[in-house]
Amino acid sequence: MSTQAQHTRSGQTSLAIEIGLLLLLSLIWGSSFTLIKLAVATIPPFTMVAARVSIAATLLILIASAQGHALPREQSVWAAFFVQGLLQSALPFTLISWGEMHIASGLAGALNATPPMFVLAIAVMTGRGRQAISGRKVVGVALGFAGVALTMGTDTLSGIGTAAPLAQMAVLGASFCYALAPIWGQRFSGLPAIVTAAGAMSCAAVLMLPTAAALEQPWRLAQPPVQAIAAVIALGMICTALAMVIYFRLIRTLGPLGTTSGSYLRAGFAVALGTAILGEHLTWSSLAGMALILAGVVAVTVPALAPTTRTPVGASPRN
Repeated sequence: MSTQAQHTRSGQTSLAIEIGLLLLLSLIWGSSFTLIKLAVATIPPFTMVAARVSIAATLLILIASAQGHALPREQSVWAAFFVQGLLQSALPFTLISWGEMHIASGLAGALNATPPMFVLAIAVMTGRGRQAISGRKVVGVALGFAGVALTMGTDTLSGIGTAAPLAQMAVLGASFCYALAPIWGQRFSGLPAIVTAAGAMSCAAVLMLPTAAALEQPWRLAQPPVQAIAAVIALGMICTALAMVIYFRLIRTLGPLGTTSGSYLRAGFAVALGTAILGEHLTWSSLAGMALILAGVVAVTVPALAPTTRTPVGASPRN
């Protein structure tokens, strides 16, 4: 076998691994919407998020230490970790948790499928990668936002003061955070994924613990049921700790747009799990809106997930 053929096969194998990890990450984060719905029924959102990121930070620090990795000492790195923790965890987790107090988990998952479109919009506004924006991607953005409008309903503007539209806007705000997070996270490419995840989650915990204590006084709350506690533990260990290690690896291998492209898969998993486990029902307009969202995201991101064999997997897509 020639050297070129060996490199081609190696590249294909590496790409298959990265896409497999993207599928796994989408399943993990898709299940988080159902777990949040189970937990937030009896645990207030700030308290739930504080517990979630604290569990994840503790676990990640222990794993990093066991692997012989030391956390950075530079103040500039920790300042960047704080921004990452805010964008990737503290703010979006809180927005989604509050939103799911008022809307179904499947709907939250569909609305949270929009980060790739926000990434593309940021590229247009900032000029980064603008030359790689194709007509297909522009159409995808239009389809996606049309789907969001249809999912939220035509009466959204007239009922802006009601809970559901505001909750939907909160989930969309979380999506915008998720679009900014991988762009910011590219600066940590020189650090092991476990170290970046541990640092970012530690900062998220530092942000959320005093916030929950001040706003919700969790020590005064009634004992939550075992089901809610188990959901928070799963959110911390699997949907945050494990997911973040995969996430920071994919930022390096697939780039921001490629990583956020798992959002459409995440939305599908969220809808399926919400229907199967929570017995949620969606209207036809919501289903049609979700279909448009998924079609739009696929149109935007499929090229980022199908590089030719001439493109190294480790190279971030320039889009």
